[in-house]
Amino acid sequence: MKIFGFSLTKDREPSTAVDDKPLKTFAPSLDHDGTAVISSANGAGYYGHYVDIDGTAIKNEADLIIKYRQAAAQPDCDSAIMDIVNAAIVSDDNSAPVSLIMDDLQGFSEDIKKKIITEFENVVSLLNFTENGHELFRRWYVDGRIYFHVIVDDKKKKVGISEIREIESTKIKKVREVTTKIDKATGVRTTATTDEYFIYNENNVIDSSVGHVGNAIKITPDSIIYVPSGQLDEKRKSVISHLHKALKLVNQLSMMEDSLVIYRISRAPERRIFYVDVGNLPKGKAEEYVQSIMSKYRNKLVYDAQTGEIKDDRRSMSMLEDFWLPRKEGGKGTEITTLPGGDNLGQIEDVLHFQKKLYRALNVPVSRLESETGFNLGRATEISRDEVKFHKFIARLRQKFSYVLLDALRIQLILKGIITEGDWKKIRENVSVDYAEDNYFSELKEFEILRERLNILNEVSNHVGKYYSNKWVRSNILRQTEQDIERIDKEIAEEEPDEPEDEGDMGDEEDADGDSDGGKFPAKFPGK
Repeated sequence: MKIFGFSLTKDREPSTAVDDKPLKTFAPSLDHDGTAVISSANGAGYYGHYVDIDGTAIKNEADLIIKYRQAAAQPDCDSAIMDIVNAAIVSDDNSAPVSLIMDDLQGFSEDIKKKIITEFENVVSLLNFTENGHELFRRWYVDGRIYFHVIVDDKKKKVGISEIREIESTKIKKVREVTTKIDKATGVRTTATTDEYFIYNENNVIDSSVGHVGNAIKITPDSIIYVPSGQLDEKRKSVISHLHKALKLVNQLSMMEDSLVIYRISRAPERRIFYVDVGNLPKGKAEEYVQSIMSKYRNKLVYDAQTGEIKDDRRSMSMLEDFWLPRKEGGKGTEITTLPGGDNLGQIEDVLHFQKKLYRALNVPVSRLESETGFNLGRATEISRDEVKFHKFIARLRQKFSYVLLDALRIQLILKGIITEGDWKKIRENVSVDYAEDNYFSELKEFEILRERLNILNEVSNHVGKYYSNKWVRSNILRQTEQDIERIDKEIAEEEPDEPEDEGDMGDEEDADGDSDGGKFPAKFPGK
């Protein structure tokens, strides 16, 4: 069966050479991408393979993604997610929210670096990242994974990527085929990877209850960009979203809000007690008489938790849960009294408790939940610890999501022949994606650090040349690297103004105030 998609390298044919045999190991691969493992020890062809994922069926994984999306639709959870997305992806103007940093890249010419930057901009354009960056990051964060199909013209691979199209996360899955054998010398069961690919099914990814993949399509790994969240379940078999730990809290918060509304409606009105005079009627007749009176006035309202509406056939709220009590002859006659409504209707501490727990579970500062908390641009020392932790959390999310851009850049560079697969391994460790900032925390922190360094520099300036050298001050106080020192010295030399030409002896001329300067203007300031 021909696999769909393209490969960056030549198709590898099975080889019987000793050097080409897969390496044996007793430990199966523990990748953090939730790859499904297919054992081909007893399989008879592609449709005979069984998915061995220890009870974590891919169908359940698709259902879990749907649960994540339902939880993200809850208003409080959606507000927290929007804080995360807005902090991670910033596009306040028409410029791209991301750029490529190559300051540490060594061993490549400036021409190659310019081509890499150009292709990175092309990748950003193919993803339409300036407009769709927020939506892509949100879908990746909520689903816990994101897939893209890299479309390339097989006849014009040198042209590069033609289109990058997003794939529905519930319809695709990465699969690894492994072989298991028992070593005759040690008796240890060994595993070896024989093939890796993606499976796409328009209707369902993989139905493990049937035991085969059905009418699915096998796709080469090179034509798919797959970026998981990096979070695994307790069995370390399936990828989960960052929303996973908040699922229970979202359900609890929804139940508390629904019960709160029901309690408000049922306890808010003042209920009445009707004492109906039944005279000397027997018990059965008295009950029928009371029921006939009740049917004329009583109206029971029902609260619908799905829509938040109150259902009532007659659409009348004249009475609500009144009490009807018969009273025989000799009593006080017909009487109507009232029961007071609930006194604690304004207490919502339980709802606020679950809201705060939800924000903490999503690593969002609880202070952002309080609407009365204004936006304050103070000193960096005034920023709360929760904001610092939130900033670090956003940085980790950005670093993981960067693989969407970097994987597309790798494919683009290799297809166009700018670099090889071996060159990318050298480049990958020295390039990074820089995201635009808008929360001002980074700027405040940098200015605060610079201010403190300059204050310390002023204090030790009198000791430079006696106890400390200029190089030590620049390296340990200003934290300048060797490259920074060389670059700054060069910039200072270029910015040094030329000495003014001698325009004549001005020593005996007087100033405007009548004083004479004696013609002793220094050519430079002291120390220059």
